[in-house]
Amino acid sequence: MSASTHNEGAGQSQQQQPNLAKSRFVNLIRQYSLQVSNTMLGLKLKDRCKITQVHAFSPSDTSTKPSQGGGYPTISSVLSNSGETISVTAAEVLRPYGLPATHSLEPPIDPFLKSVDFVESLAELYKRVEKSSDFDKSLVYLEQYSLLCSLGDPKLLRRCLQSARQHAVDVHSKVVLSAWLRYERREDELVGSSALDCIGRNLECPKAALSKGYDPDSVFDHCQCFRTVNESSEVDISVEEEDYSNSEEDGTVCFCIGDEEVHCSRGKIASLSSPLKAMLYGNFVESERDRIDFSLNGISGEGMRAVKFFSLYGSLDMCSPDIVLEMLSFANRFCCERMKSTCDIYLASLVSDLDEALVLIDYALEERADILVASCLQVLLRELPGYLYNSKIMNVFCSSEGKDRLAVVGHASFLLYYFLSEVAMEDNMTSNVTVMLLERLRECATERWQKALALHRLGCVLLERKEFKDAQSCFEVATWAGHVYSMAGVARSKFKQGQRFMAYELITSLISTYKSAGWMYQERSLYNLGNKKILDLNDATKLDPTLSFPYKYRAVAKLEENHIEAAITEINRIAGFKVSPDCLELRAWFLIALEDYESAMRDIRALLTLEPNYRMFHGKLRGEHLVELLNQHVQRWSPADCWMQLYDRWSSVDDIGSLAVIHQMLINDPGKSVLRFRQSLLLLRLNCHKAAMRSLRLARNHSGSKHERLVYEGWILYDTGHREEALSKAEESISIRRSFEAFFLKAYALADSSLDPEAASYVVQLLEEALRCPSDGLRKGQALNNLGSIYVDCGKLDLAADCYVSALKIKHTRAHQGLARVYHLKYDRKAAYDEMTKLIDKAQNRASAYEKRSEYCDRDMANNDLSLASQLDPLRTYPYRYRAAVLMDDQRENEAVEELTKAIAFKPDLQMLNLRAAFHESIGDLSSALRDCQAALCLDHNHRDTLDLYSRTQTQAIDPRA
Repeated sequence: MSASTHNEGAGQSQQQQPNLAKSRFVNLIRQYSLQVSNTMLGLKLKDRCKITQVHAFSPSDTSTKPSQGGGYPTISSVLSNSGETISVTAAEVLRPYGLPATHSLEPPIDPFLKSVDFVESLAELYKRVEKSSDFDKSLVYLEQYSLLCSLGDPKLLRRCLQSARQHAVDVHSKVVLSAWLRYERREDELVGSSALDCIGRNLECPKAALSKGYDPDSVFDHCQCFRTVNESSEVDISVEEEDYSNSEEDGTVCFCIGDEEVHCSRGKIASLSSPLKAMLYGNFVESERDRIDFSLNGISGEGMRAVKFFSLYGSLDMCSPDIVLEMLSFANRFCCERMKSTCDIYLASLVSDLDEALVLIDYALEERADILVASCLQVLLRELPGYLYNSKIMNVFCSSEGKDRLAVVGHASFLLYYFLSEVAMEDNMTSNVTVMLLERLRECATERWQKALALHRLGCVLLERKEFKDAQSCFEVATWAGHVYSMAGVARSKFKQGQRFMAYELITSLISTYKSAGWMYQERSLYNLGNKKILDLNDATKLDPTLSFPYKYRAVAKLEENHIEAAITEINRIAGFKVSPDCLELRAWFLIALEDYESAMRDIRALLTLEPNYRMFHGKLRGEHLVELLNQHVQRWSPADCWMQLYDRWSSVDDIGSLAVIHQMLINDPGKSVLRFRQSLLLLRLNCHKAAMRSLRLARNHSGSKHERLVYEGWILYDTGHREEALSKAEESISIRRSFEAFFLKAYALADSSLDPEAASYVVQLLEEALRCPSDGLRKGQALNNLGSIYVDCGKLDLAADCYVSALKIKHTRAHQGLARVYHLKYDRKAAYDEMTKLIDKAQNRASAYEKRSEYCDRDMANNDLSLASQLDPLRTYPYRYRAAVLMDDQRENEAVEELTKAIAFKPDLQMLNLRAAFHESIGDLSSALRDCQAALCLDHNHRDTLDLYSRTQTQAIDPRA
């Protein structure tokens, strides 16, 4: 059983088309679609969010030149000649910025590992995970993370980091990985949270990270922070138990420190270390003396009394931190490992903020107290990206001396500098700090992939800094380390040094040597001229339709020919399925030239929702300033007008338009948390996960009441995989005040599993309670849609239809899809088809509607709909799988495999890999089947269908008769 989606992901029908009822692989695809419909995959916030790489225009050349076909207007001239009244100030501000030119555009070199045979690389990684010992798995998962960065899927990347943390053996790795996981969640954006706040699981718990030992099965358990206040919450580090009884005195010895005398048990002091035992019982003169002068040993009388107490009882009770620091120094001087460990642990437990960490880390490094260093590092890392440019922090991390000091205590590693450089590159790609951290990363690299990654990333940074010769050297060494993609960096560096032909030849040799990929033709297009450049860009789009640069270049080329409408049409091709600030900026640029200020304002507002601090026109104008300038040319809306506009755009599935309206509403009322929440839903629908989480946290921060804040905290917890905690927040909110959102959250979280009849009935009750509470039509429409889905799964089709009809009455357009599903289950395919046609007519985002309508028509019409779906959104995988299944059923095996292979080349999706593996198994190509299974399991090692297929194929490979 399942509910429909929170954001109305597309549901699937439960029956097959009659003429395909016996088709093996088509049935397989249909069954998978049914599984999607009968789970909450569409409901899961995380599953809908695949971050895309955002590329800004190249800032290297901000001038504009007229095309050969004649000049084109500047923004200033367009605004000033539009017949509108514009202030002199606005004209002066806009005058320096012309429209974009093709010569100023170029794609960045991606700063991550990119394999020329991605599926083979995934398969190899999975085999290494299978063969690795438990103590080696963590680094393999880190390598997997570095490879999967090219997919831009935050869910996959977080899973890799979680697996690396799960198998982390030493305290250092646990500290870095738990901090990295927290950084990815940006929990610091919550008002009132601190760096050491814990989510209640060992996975990210700062105290659990300081615990020695390897226990991969416990990382997802509740940590000590989750326990009751009566239970211990100290750092759980075991120290050997010793017998501290005074059953046998072996004489006393007096330690003289200045004018103070400290009388100690000779035997107990001697038991602290071998050097002390040798001094007090060996051949040294001190062994014959009852009084020993300790004035020059760096410890005070109070400190020596604390040492005495520890020798007797093994405890640091009543000791101040300053005294414990003295004891730590004493323990180091005389090799008192037990006392050093106890002092180390005690001091580590005291580090709670940045100031303490910066003070104590120097002591810790000097005294080689590894747990105290780890505790200080943890605070510094969990404060990132803040304080990255603090001089003290830079001294700890950036210099070679700082790295060497960390290395002495086992806290300088490739892992540490990978994390630090990741943060630095995201914050400021061209800063000196970023360069220094990448230099340290290179020095810590030991394996080939580590060296390739470090040098490639350093090459990318140096290229951005216009240090082209040094960048070329880095890319060349990365290539020698086996990273073929770095050859693109070599070519780009040569091109920047005026060696266009050499760059062209290098990429051409790459294309002839390896299997062609979209990025290869995209790169070569930079070094080509005229029509050949466009041909390369077209080839790049054909091989990888997700690359944004070819669309941008073709659009600007059309603009330079004064074909502005054609330029907008071209950029719309990618903006329809891959929303990024650079494409929105470019379209806004075109729209301003076309004097369509309303639409330009829409795109700029949506852009600022994705990146609030975005600067337009090659970084020279704040986006907010352009909004102010264009405000003079657009109609002003009252708050009531804004709500009406939002309602219309939401109903017509115009997500960009809806974002723009909400952005305008938030300018007038920035503390409106309900608007931030609506914003997060739209961003999730657009696969902009980080921006969505930022909006959700801001909704939480601006909550006007506790019950409202609890709901948003519940959504944050749900999205980060903590379903039980999310349910707890929903229940606590309901106990304070019954509200639509609290009941909806609880129903949503409970439905995130296979529902038995009793559970489904309870979810229905919760949704009905939600509908009784005050809310707007936007949310009630979603609740009715979800309620209809539950009724469908329970076989109550008439009740489901009533819910969908009620949702349509309040203009919840996506309810057409649910109603179509009801008609289909009632064997009225014509009515189902008509219902989906209504959705296509009303919705601006039609790709999913075409995909779903294909289920309600014959094979030829289905293929037409799926072709349209693929054109509108090539990232949707169902059309490829369906077409491949049809080809397979027609016994056109090679064409079926090729259909999947084309899509896997730019979107290595789990289900497509699984299906291609099944095709390979079916035609007896067991080696290819095994490879695809391994690659799929590298993406999700718990995927049951792939595990079964993998096991079966392995058995056949060993014994063909099996």
